[in-house]
Amino acid sequence: MLDGYSGATRVYFIIGHPIAQVKAPSGMTRLLEASGKDAIMVPVDILPADVPAFVTLASRLPNCDGICITVPHKFAVVAHCKTMSKTTELLGSANVMRRNPDGSWHGDMFDGPGHVGAMLKNGAVLAGKRALLIGAGGAGSAIGLALLDAGVRELAVHDADSDRRDTLIGKLLRAHPGKVVIGSADPSGFDVVSNATPAGMKPGDALPIEIARLSPETFVSDVVTKPAVPPLIEVARQLGCKNSTGIEMFEAETSLMLNFWLETAR
Repeated sequence: MLDGYSGATRVYFIIGHPIAQVKAPSGMTRLLEASGKDAIMVPVDILPADVPAFVTLASRLPNCDGICITVPHKFAVVAHCKTMSKTTELLGSANVMRRNPDGSWHGDMFDGPGHVGAMLKNGAVLAGKRALLIGAGGAGSAIGLALLDAGVRELAVHDADSDRRDTLIGKLLRAHPGKVVIGSADPSGFDVVSNATPAGMKPGDALPIEIARLSPETFVSDVVTKPAVPPLIEVARQLGCKNSTGIEMFEAETSLMLNFWLETAR
């Protein structure tokens, strides 16, 4: 309850640009409350150039226990993490930060396990399958690694920025040699297609794949949370594809983030 907050309430920020589409503030606040923690998550719209100054300020706030990071800041915050998980170290991206005992930041990335968790819950079969990943940004990097960790035999990566695509492919090949290749917007022949771009957030956005080549047997997943049913998922459902949405990804990810932050309290 909002009237239950006080000067003793702990603060978690979620930063991004834009920020209006995120579902985390209310959802994470409820989960923190349910866990018995007097805490609130506050959204902050931050331009990329201001991320270093914001993290520096947050570091000086004694009542700030954690930061959640969304687009486009997942790479930028890693420079401010004194310690980090193996996933963040490999990918160079993080979507959560928590305090170390000395007050510095520890970074981790749960977009991948959250996304794959939602897929598996909705009937996706990943082991031994061919997967196409659209988008090589912070979320896409984590999703690509999680798909490989889940057993896909081949991952094709497509991104409009070829340098970003190739950088991600290089990182993933270090963890899964021989299993990552350059992809395209053509989903033909793939068992799984995952959209990790913002395509669909704005009215009139083009679909991220060549939809006419999408098979009804393909599992389609998306990171977009607003609208609740992104255009790609809407079309996929019309074709009869099994699917998972960005909101389902977020729901699968929240328990991971909560446990990550509660470790600080313990």
